[in-house]
Amino acid sequence: MTENEKDIAVLAGNREKTIVKTSIVGIITNLFLVGFKAFVGFLSNSIAVILDAVNNLSDALSSVITIIGAKLGSRQPDKKHPLGYGRIEYLSSMIVAAIVLYAGLTSCVESVKKIIHPEAAEYGAVSIIIITVAIVVKLVLGMYVKKQGKRVNSGALVASGSDALFDAILSSSVLVSAVIFLIWGISLEAYVGVIIACFIVKAGVEMMIETLNDIIGKREDAETSQELKRIICEEEAVLGAYDVTIFNYGPNKNYASVHIELPDTLSVDDVDKITRRIQVNVFRETGIVLTGIGVYSYNTSDDEAARMRNSIQKAVLTHDWALQMHGFYADTEKKTLRFDVVLSFDVERKEALTILYGEISALYPDYEILIVPDVDIAD
Repeated sequence: MTENEKDIAVLAGNREKTIVKTSIVGIITNLFLVGFKAFVGFLSNSIAVILDAVNNLSDALSSVITIIGAKLGSRQPDKKHPLGYGRIEYLSSMIVAAIVLYAGLTSCVESVKKIIHPEAAEYGAVSIIIITVAIVVKLVLGMYVKKQGKRVNSGALVASGSDALFDAILSSSVLVSAVIFLIWGISLEAYVGVIIACFIVKAGVEMMIETLNDIIGKREDAETSQELKRIICEEEAVLGAYDVTIFNYGPNKNYASVHIELPDTLSVDDVDKITRRIQVNVFRETGIVLTGIGVYSYNTSDDEAARMRNSIQKAVLTHDWALQMHGFYADTEKKTLRFDVVLSFDVERKEALTILYGEISALYPDYEILIVPDVDIAD
């Protein structure tokens, strides 16, 4: 096992322990709240409080699934899955989202039934006190779970923490409806239940969409890409970093590839030393493993090539769909030139290449031209 692999294993182990510990705290707390709220709900004949208890029960179940997902996702890579099992956490998040969605839909149905066939609620001082305590507990739990989730980059924990904070707001609405009933005798139970159910459904849908985006693969945030480029360009010989592509295999399990631009005077030995230093530095500062570093050669002593670069770049970037040109190299003796162009998703690749080949060939008819189209993957 390499040093990088050892570091990854240690980080994964600590992350798993944090997720399990935080989830256990959530399970215990939610089960207590389920007992309290169910007792108050049945005692006062309040559908809103009972549905709030059901919501807490689904939160506890979600924490159990989060633990299972973290345990399975932290399994070591093997021959069948050489990049690990981290994406299992996304599947567990999907199950959590489905549970939340089901709980919301069920709650909505039950609340509508209560609207059609109303039953009077009966609140007392004890009920009010227990609901108030539940709100405070949910606020504390939500802030704790969300903070831990952000610390270890666990989408499931962050979602659970946000859900708990939202539960506190919903429970506050139950408390308000109870106070209104006690003061004015107006029963809003079923209607509050519908509102709670709608918010639960909304949370479930948002969680499902977010998890689907992780599974399908989404654009990496600009901050991460820029940070990688900054680290890479700190290497003295590197003139530029391009085509950053990040492959996600679960939370905190990122692999990446990049192209770097180097002077054409370097030897293969020089390039080897530079790329190895870059890999080490990137992992130490970001935890991302650079699996591949491609190299562009940069003209350093040919004035004619420099002039060609400027004129071609000016021609290429006149098009709105040409976002960037890089990797330019011209061999003025052999009459060849090559470069990459980052194309936006607003243009067909074949159409763009036809236009660019036509324009550059008109500028330099004696040259053999190679244009490589790049996808606008990262900002």
